[in-house]
Amino acid sequence: MSKLLAFGASSSKNSKNKKLASYVAKRMAPKEAILVDLNEFEMPIYSEDREEETGIPDKAYEFKKLVNESIGIIISLAEHNGSYTSAFKNIYDWISVIEKTVWSNKPLILLSTSDGQNAGITVLQTAVSRFSRQSALEIPHFALPKFNENFSDTDGITDKKLSEELDKQISIFSGQVENLLNSSNN
Repeated sequence: MSKLLAFGASSSKNSKNKKLASYVAKRMAPKEAILVDLNEFEMPIYSEDREEETGIPDKAYEFKKLVNESIGIIISLAEHNGSYTSAFKNIYDWISVIEKTVWSNKPLILLSTSDGQNAGITVLQTAVSRFSRQSALEIPHFALPKFNENFSDTDGITDKKLSEELDKQISIFSGQVENLLNSSNN
């Protein structure tokens, strides 16, 4: 249990949210992170009938194992029609039947970004509200508007005010991760 789990909650090969999750994971150095691609966890669409007929897919167990073995989780949520992407929602549905405490009481930082001014704020607010119901921890969160204007592959977030806001959220998350590490070492 020594690595962070990071992913963009999108199946896009060129996901802005995957870039943002990766950027935040790198900012958490010297902590190591596993950056996963949701395409590696493609499964049949969840339904109770399918679960009863064929059981829970191995990919769901693999993803849940990554959650359980992590020291913290970085999720950057893409927004499709005001909600989660179908790729993320399907994984979320499958792992929720493995264990009701989906994120295993791990520290979370939730992010979102898009090319627009809204920055995926609707899905971010939905996730913060939903995931807070199963977490005893505050969930730090950050939305990056106008990704193509405010993010550089070489420099990260280029807007000073936005970068400072992200720093505050990372600091909260980092403190939670350290507390988890300290409590597991005692």
